[in-house]
Amino acid sequence: MAKIGIYGGSFNPPHEGHVLAAREAIRLLELDRLLIVPAFLPPHKELPPGSPDAEGRLGLCRLAFSSVPGAEVCDLEIRRQGISYTVDTLESLHARYPGDELVLLMGTDMLRSFRNWYCPDQIARLATLAVMYRTQEPEEARLVAETEAIRTQLRGHVELVENQCVEISSSTVRRLIAMDCAQTYLPRPVYDAIRTHGYYACGQNWKQLPFEKLMEASLSLHKPQRVPHVIGCCQTAEQLARRWGADPEAARRAGILHDVTKALEETQQLLLCQRYDIILTNFERSNPKLLHAKTGAAVAEHIFGESPLVCDAIFWHTTGKADMTLLEKILYIADYMEPNRDFEGVQTLRRLVWEDLDAALLEGFAMSLELLKSRGKPVDPNSLQAWQYLSQERMKQ
Repeated sequence: MAKIGIYGGSFNPPHEGHVLAAREAIRLLELDRLLIVPAFLPPHKELPPGSPDAEGRLGLCRLAFSSVPGAEVCDLEIRRQGISYTVDTLESLHARYPGDELVLLMGTDMLRSFRNWYCPDQIARLATLAVMYRTQEPEEARLVAETEAIRTQLRGHVELVENQCVEISSSTVRRLIAMDCAQTYLPRPVYDAIRTHGYYACGQNWKQLPFEKLMEASLSLHKPQRVPHVIGCCQTAEQLARRWGADPEAARRAGILHDVTKALEETQQLLLCQRYDIILTNFERSNPKLLHAKTGAAVAEHIFGESPLVCDAIFWHTTGKADMTLLEKILYIADYMEPNRDFEGVQTLRRLVWEDLDAALLEGFAMSLELLKSRGKPVDPNSLQAWQYLSQERMKQ
């Protein structure tokens, strides 16, 4: 009797994390073979614009897993077409390999939602569930509890398999492809194929786009929950620019791009810093949440071809600095008090900013500095210098 693993997913695109997971599964579960099964249509999500079609993803999978002994790409769901339900795939494979043990690979997020899947009881009957979790999983106790629930309620067999992994998602890889910084996370043949076919906006010219196209491209790089903030900041920056005599077009372009790299984790932020020769201070290295301002400015310049005026505003929108330009001031305060923000004192800022921009900035810096102090967090020297500079300028008036 052979032990056959099933590794399904959209693989959009297949990346080094998938490849390592396949290697680890074969090793740790002692699989005789591992079937890589790309979905024709994932049941719970739409494929984003720019994705290859099913045949294209199948081809990328063949390139990605060709170096993994024991792994083979299965086109079962691609040929079947329609929505790719796991239970249908397992029934087909059970009929194809009636005397063999099927082992369904899944991640921890999939385990947590498993009992809400389509026909989970049948899935549990057809295959062992092998849950691959990373070393030092922060919610390991919850995983054990969910495992016991599946064993008790569905009479399923579940294995928790601790393994090494590459902390990256396909959505993050797609963002990095658009930012010309994904090579580290993609097998070379996959990366070359993506470039050749122009998948995921790879090689697309996004420089100096009309605003509507710029907005579409920028928002595609965000997590959905951040989109309202980005739009709010963009609209507020444009309104403030009209009020205080700055360029409204530059303001809304800076607003729509100011958080363009915000969805990336620290590791990817540092990768962008390396890619675009961004010099970091010791404070920034110790506080990586600030890095998206510098990497966002670099992406605005190199990928979107924005002006120095716009890029500088993005560069300083998180910390501010001494002697800020008008647009830098506008973007900083727009980001701080756009309509989706909700904190004590924000209404005061929203009234003040139309009467006295510098007074609103001073109030915003003071509130930010006080909040950091109350939480015992360090203050970026640039923020302190910005507040001191504005205070001194006010005293001269």
